[in-house]
Amino acid sequence: MVGNIVLLLVLWIIGGIIGLVVKGLVWLFWASLVLFAITFLVGIVKGILAKSTKS
Repeated sequence: MVGNIVLLLVLWIIGGIIGLVVKGLVWLFWASLVLFAITFLVGIVKGILAKSTKS
């Protein structure tokens, strides 16, 4: 599960960099930024929930 989240975060970072480098793809940067934030928050929430269920 953690591997999938890390993979998605890396893909969003790569997409954001491509969006900044290629002219006309600034929308890709913003979409990647939003997806990165959502994925990051989901990872944190799942981590917190996993810790609370182990106790």
